[in-house]
Amino acid sequence: MNLLLKYKNATILLIISCLLILNYSIIVTGLDNNLLGILASIVLFIIGGRKTTFNVSYLLFPMIFLLEFVSYRLHTKSVHLLAVVLFICFLHYSLTQKFSFIAFICILLFSSLFNTFFDYLSTEIKQALCYYVFIVLNNFISIDKIEGVNFYIQNSKITIDTACMGLSMFKTGLLSGAFLLTFEEKKQQKYFNILQIFLFCGLIVILNIVSNYFRIITLILFQCTEENVLHHSIGILCFVFYQIVPMLFLIRFFKPKTEEVSIQKQHSVFFIVAGSMILFATSFEIKKEIPHNLLENINPKYAIQNGTWVNDEVFKIATPNKLTYIKTPSHNPLVCWTGAGYKIIEKKEVKRGNEKIWLVRMEKDNIQYNSYWWYECNSKKYTSLPEVLLIKLFSNKTVRLINETSKS
Repeated sequence: MNLLLKYKNATILLIISCLLILNYSIIVTGLDNNLLGILASIVLFIIGGRKTTFNVSYLLFPMIFLLEFVSYRLHTKSVHLLAVVLFICFLHYSLTQKFSFIAFICILLFSSLFNTFFDYLSTEIKQALCYYVFIVLNNFISIDKIEGVNFYIQNSKITIDTACMGLSMFKTGLLSGAFLLTFEEKKQQKYFNILQIFLFCGLIVILNIVSNYFRIITLILFQCTEENVLHHSIGILCFVFYQIVPMLFLIRFFKPKTEEVSIQKQHSVFFIVAGSMILFATSFEIKKEIPHNLLENINPKYAIQNGTWVNDEVFKIATPNKLTYIKTPSHNPLVCWTGAGYKIIEKKEVKRGNEKIWLVRMEKDNIQYNSYWWYECNSKKYTSLPEVLLIKLFSNKTVRLINETSKS
């Protein structure tokens, strides 16, 4: 322990280097998806860090332990990557006693874990926005009907694209707000408290919804849902006028009042040693290839002898009337279908027998499809991903996602 204290800087640098090398492939994959956001969060962490009397170890260490426990049991590389990033933040704090809560929020925002969470909410949010747009516009223009994200106006159909209330605009808004808060702190030479930070983030979320709401209205009025210059210009203008400008106005009412405190350097040797052991153990474990056993005890009604493996996480059964996919639960059908060019019209829970499953109505090339999907464990159907992952976390039983799609 005394040796670690004596050569603390060199030891921490060695730990970070080893973790980066050991998790190189996972980090590269994560950077491919969120490079700009992660780099921006790092910049925020460096320029916006401040000394705090709150012992950050009690916040980060339990989070890292929980994330690594999930990663170790479920072999989820995205969760492990988040744990690695948080541990590096903790090591930075151990050296400088400075921590940026604003940058911490941004790191969570640009993690793959948040991406997964948002993907499951964006469809419902977009459909709700479209419904309220319909209520308002129906008082001014004649709208025949609305089906999910499809507006029927004078025998023509206008479909709102998946970018509306999309993840990129949501992240961009919050990241812009984070930089605005940080610059205000630098200008005032004081710091916002946690309540002010969360309140401002809450206002940004509201402004983001408002921005997307008026974006949808404008797209409908101009009957512009094609990917062209006008379409993107409307998105940018709505983002500027309904989010950036109000943020610049509202920041005047948020005055940082907290002075930087002078604290004694805290020794966190235990957390460094314990955290390093956990991170390295999980890093080695997660490199192991584990069988997914997707077809284990599968219902005989699925003619798996006629199916083919797309990859080791996806099994496909194609028949003239139905397309069936059996996948690992990490695959979100909504993301897969929209990525293949399908437009999601509606998503809702329905009952099949006594069990609930998801029904997604979608469209491509003017052909409508019904896509039923659910998670399956022990021959039982589930609609909640956290629920089945919790079962797998403690029981290690096979969990699969089944998706059946046919023409309407």
